[in-house]
Amino acid sequence: MAVDGLVELKFRLADGSDIGPSKYSSDTTVTTLKETIISQWPQDKENGPQSIDEIKLINAGKILENDRTLDESRTPLSEVQGDAITMLVVVQSPLPNKHSDKLQHESHQKTGCSCSIM
Repeated sequence: MAVDGLVELKFRLADGSDIGPSKYSSDTTVTTLKETIISQWPQDKENGPQSIDEIKLINAGKILENDRTLDESRTPLSEVQGDAITMLVVVQSPLPNKHSDKLQHESHQKTGCSCSIM
């Protein structure tokens, strides 16, 4: 809920646990939120994110863009009076570069058939 330009957020991790709730200014960027998540990631959890590129923040079914502020990213439907907004945190390792040796090597080893319709 927004009060005096502050937004109360909590971040839901894949195992159902939360980081927060904490209050953030409505002009806080999504990048700043992701940096906060990395710094507050529970030490007892494995596979924590190493960079903001590994984190996707989802609010009301929308993946939030790094350069947008909370005010630009909020959807009124996701807010409940007197409750913190819960954002889903998805940690995903970056995909290999399509020009990397590993990916090219693996593509040559794949077997299978292909079809063409003429």
